[in-house]
Amino acid sequence: MDEFLKWVKESDNIVFFGGAGVSTESGIPDFRSVDGLYHQKYDYPPETILSHTFYMRHTEEFYRFYKDKMLYLDAKPNEAHKKLAELEQAGKLKAVITQNIDGLHQAAGSKKVLELHGSVHRNYCTKCRKLFSAEYVLSSDGLPRCDACGGLIKPDVVLYEEGLDDQTMREAIYYIEHADMLIIGGTSLAVYPAAGLIDYYRGNKLVLVNKSTTPMDDRADLLIQGSIGEIFSKIEV
Repeated sequence: MDEFLKWVKESDNIVFFGGAGVSTESGIPDFRSVDGLYHQKYDYPPETILSHTFYMRHTEEFYRFYKDKMLYLDAKPNEAHKKLAELEQAGKLKAVITQNIDGLHQAAGSKKVLELHGSVHRNYCTKCRKLFSAEYVLSSDGLPRCDACGGLIKPDVVLYEEGLDDQTMREAIYYIEHADMLIIGGTSLAVYPAAGLIDYYRGNKLVLVNKSTTPMDDRADLLIQGSIGEIFSKIEV
C-alpha cells in the first residue's frame, strides 16, 4: 500500500483501466461475481439477452431485462470515482478507460473517459438518429419509441456479437502505451478485446487492485487485494 501511494505521488502520467468492480460499491451489481447477474435465474442467460441477435429477435424481452437490470439511474459515484476525478484535476491522471456503461466517472467529474462498452446515457433512434436520455428509455411503456418519427430507440451500448468502437480502442491503446503508471481495478481481465489492452503497457508500474485474483496477477508490478473505494480513499492528491 505504501509503495502504491508513493508511485501515485511520483507519477504525473497515470492511466486507470476499470471494470464492474469499480461500480459495485455504488450498488450496481457485477456480472460475474457470486451474486452478480450471471448467477441469477432468467428464462435466458444474461449473455444471451444482451446479445445483438437477441435484441433483434426478442426486442421486447431484451428491453424488459435491460430496464430492470441494466439501468441504475439513482447510483452515485463512490470514493474510487471521486478520487480518479481529483487525480485528473491535479494533472496526474490522463485518462480513465472503463468497461462500465453507467456514466459514474463523468458524474464524479472525470473529463477524459473512454467508454469501451458504450453508455446507457446515450440512446438513439434507429431511424432518424435523434438522441434520447436513459430516463426517457426507462420511463417508456414497452419498447422505447422516438417521439419524432416513431422509430425504435437503441442504447449506445456494445452488445455481445457487436464490435468495440475503433476510435475509442485506438485512444485507449495510445494512453496506455504512453502511461508511466497503469492502475487496473475492479475487472476480471477475462473479457476480450478489453483485457488485451494490458499488453500495450510499456512501463514498470502496473498495479492491479481487485477483490479476487485475475489471470493477469503474475504480470503486475504491484498487487493489492481489497475494496477499491477504501484503497483509493487513502490517496492524497
